[in-house]
Amino acid sequence: MPIALFPLLLAACGSGTGAGARHPGVAQVAYAGSLQLLNEKVIGPAYTRSTGFGYQGRAGGSLGLAGEIGAGEISPNVFESVGATPIERLYPKKATWYVQFAASPLVLAYNPKSRFAPELASIASGKAPLPRLFALLSSPGFLLGRTNPATDPQGQAFWEMVELAAARYHLGRSAPSRILGAPVDSSQVFQETALEARLEAGQLDAASAFLSQAVQLKLPYIALPAAIDFGSPALVASYARATLTLPGGQVVHGAPLTIDITEVGKGSPAAAAYIKYVLSPAGRRAFAKAGYSLLQPEVFGTGVPAWVRAAIDRAR
Repeated sequence: MPIALFPLLLAACGSGTGAGARHPGVAQVAYAGSLQLLNEKVIGPAYTRSTGFGYQGRAGGSLGLAGEIGAGEISPNVFESVGATPIERLYPKKATWYVQFAASPLVLAYNPKSRFAPELASIASGKAPLPRLFALLSSPGFLLGRTNPATDPQGQAFWEMVELAAARYHLGRSAPSRILGAPVDSSQVFQETALEARLEAGQLDAASAFLSQAVQLKLPYIALPAAIDFGSPALVASYARATLTLPGGQVVHGAPLTIDITEVGKGSPAAAAYIKYVLSPAGRRAFAKAGYSLLQPEVFGTGVPAWVRAAIDRAR
C-alpha cells in the first residue's frame, strides 16, 4: 500500500491488550513523514497494545511541523524529528531536551519500470561507477523527485549530498543547480508523504529517500558512500562543509540525518510512555527491522526528566 494512502491524522487506536484496561490518555505524535509507515502500522498499534494508552499520529516535514508547533497551530505532546534542528527551534517554550537514538542515510530510490532503470540498476550493483549517476540525473527527460528543503531536512540533505558529490567526483561547482535547478523547484519538489507513492506509480524515474523508506516499501535503490549519505553522526564535521541557501536567504549546513524524539509542552503520562516504548527493546527492534541504523541513545538539552535518563540507561 503506498505510503501516501495512510491518513495524516488517525483516530486513537483501540483498547490495549498488553497492559490490561485502556488508560485515559493519548500520545499525540507529530513525526517526520519518513516515519509514517513505521509509526502507523507498527509502533503506534504496538504501543497501544503494550501500554493501554491511545495513539494519534500526524506526519509532515520536520521543519514544517516545528513551525506549526511553535506557532500553536498544532499541539502534539511528542515530536519525532529527522535531525535535531527542528526540535531545537522549539527551545525553550515547547521543548528543552531530546533523545537521539537512530539514523537513516540517504539513498536514491528508483522505479524498476523506468526507461532509465537498467542504467540505475547497473550503478546500484556496482557494475557502473557511481559518478555516472549524477550525469544520468541531469539527462533530458529524467524525472527526479525530492522534498522541499524549506520544510524538510531530507530535502536539504539531498541538495547538500549533490554538493558533496560534486566535490568528491569533480563534477563541477554547478552540479547542484544543473541537476536540481533551484532549491525549491516546483518540477521536482513534492510532499514527503507523497513522494515515494509518485515513484511507485511511475510518475518519477527516481526520488530521494531514506534507506528506511526504501527498505519498508521494497523499492530498488542506489546506496551512497557514508561520506555523502548523511547517515553517520561521526562525520558531522565533514557533512557541515555542505551548505544550502534557502529562498529566504537563510544558509543551512549539512548535518547527520538522525532520528530524535522529545516531549512537547507540559507532557503527559501517555507521551512519556510513548517515548519509553520507542526506546525499549521492542521499539528499537522495530526501528532496526525497518531499515534504521540504531545509535546508542543520547540525551541533549536541559531539564531532562529522570524517567528519560532511566529509559536511556535501560536501552544501553
